Amino acid sequence: MMISSPCVVSLTWRLEDAQGALIDELTEPMEFLVGGDDLLPKVETSLMGQTTGFESQLSLEPEEAFGDYDAQLVFFEAREIFPDEISEGMQFEGPPEGAVTPDLPKNVIYTVTEVYDTHVVLDGNHPLAGIGLRLSFKVLDVRSATSEEVEQGSVGEAPFVLGMGTPPNETLH
Repeated sequence: MMISSPCVVSLTWRLEDAQGALIDELTEPMEFLVGGDDLLPKVETSLMGQTTGFESQLSLEPEEAFGDYDAQLVFFEAREIFPDEISEGMQFEGPPEGAVTPDLPKNVIYTVTEVYDTHVVLDGNHPLAGIGLRLSFKVLDVRSATSEEVEQGSVGEAPFVLGMGTPPNETLH
């Protein structure tokens, strides 16, 4: 079957930063919806018209991957608005309840990067924001997408599992 939108591809890959340091390696095939929210646009473009067995290596600039780093998405909030068990690596969907920093985007996942006695540092950037990437991948299978997959825009698996020293994150809300 030729890859077109919408369909599901089964991929393995190796993701490195621009200097060749390993970020993630997917050795067991994982499914992704082409024409949905699962893949980066440059990856989808390279897949179009290909078939099982296709292999490619892509260089992704930050704007083609997870965007440029935005220092305005890093902010400090008072320690007292957080639960006692707060620790680095925990995440919040949207700003934490009680945040006093004005106009924080609501549709961002904020990661706790530092915890102090008086305040907590939150970062709304993707962990790979501002980083050039190299992605090597192979197509192991192609199948038609189900109507449910097309409707939800995903096959339901997490597209990018990061193995770059980030602890398994807990989402607080």
